[in-house]
Amino acid sequence: MRGLTEQELESWESDGFVVVPGFADAARCAALWDRMVEISRNAEGGGDVGDAQVVLEPVPDPAATLPEEKVGKVFRLHHEPGPYADLAHDPRLGGLLGDLLGDDVDCFLSQFIFKNRGALGQPWHQDAWYFRMEPGDQVGAWLAVTEATLDNGPLWVLPGSHREPVHDVEADRRPGAQLGYVEITDHDTGDGVPVLLNAGDLLLFHANLMHRSTDNATDAPRAAMVLHFGAAGTHDPALDPDPVVLAGFLRSLGLAVDEPLTPAIEAAVRSNVRNRWVPVRRAGQPFTGAEGNGS
Repeated sequence: MRGLTEQELESWESDGFVVVPGFADAARCAALWDRMVEISRNAEGGGDVGDAQVVLEPVPDPAATLPEEKVGKVFRLHHEPGPYADLAHDPRLGGLLGDLLGDDVDCFLSQFIFKNRGALGQPWHQDAWYFRMEPGDQVGAWLAVTEATLDNGPLWVLPGSHREPVHDVEADRRPGAQLGYVEITDHDTGDGVPVLLNAGDLLLFHANLMHRSTDNATDAPRAAMVLHFGAAGTHDPALDPDPVVLAGFLRSLGLAVDEPLTPAIEAAVRSNVRNRWVPVRRAGQPFTGAEGNGS
């Protein structure tokens, strides 16, 4: 369970991100991919996908024939047995996170990104804009399941922007953009750099770091598995039992909701929350026990 090296910690402090080459082997990447193909095909066929939330591409490639070629992202994966939970609980990952988040760490969000042929990228944004958590120092772990090249829509980051506050955004109005995409327009992002990765490389980045992805201009998918981690005890407004807090969180995201929330609206919102807080590290050691709640 190595932690971050001194050089990696310096990069984190100065840039807000660090790349760990060769974190996962080909077998792990294949297991993540194969399970996601299974979930995608079960979803199209009306089969069991557990608690996973499958999000289709708004405008899939007209040539797409396989179910997985029509899927954009799949959420809520890390809290059920399988390769995604195995990755979230990997002691090697916990060792890296310990240097950034402390001895007690939870995984609260997971998503598999297909980025299929022709898929649009995501504009410049900060994950902290979506999270609204306290404290706000969450860490994203972005594992390249396939190679990320300049042509297939890699992640771009703005080094040092993790020291910025959470910026105001505008809605992404591009035809075919995923619902909920937003864009930072009040900050110069001209110094952004691409993060080019081999399959199995891991990118760790701060929730305030400005980042984006570009469109996939190749014929093959650019797949990634993304996990988000926070310190145990973090307040998550999306899971706060107080409906007033929940309503305020929804309004902060630009959603028009009445207060108080009607029971039907509150139930619908809570059933669609993607966050599932699961302990992965306790007292500086790997944790494999029962699911927890960070709110």
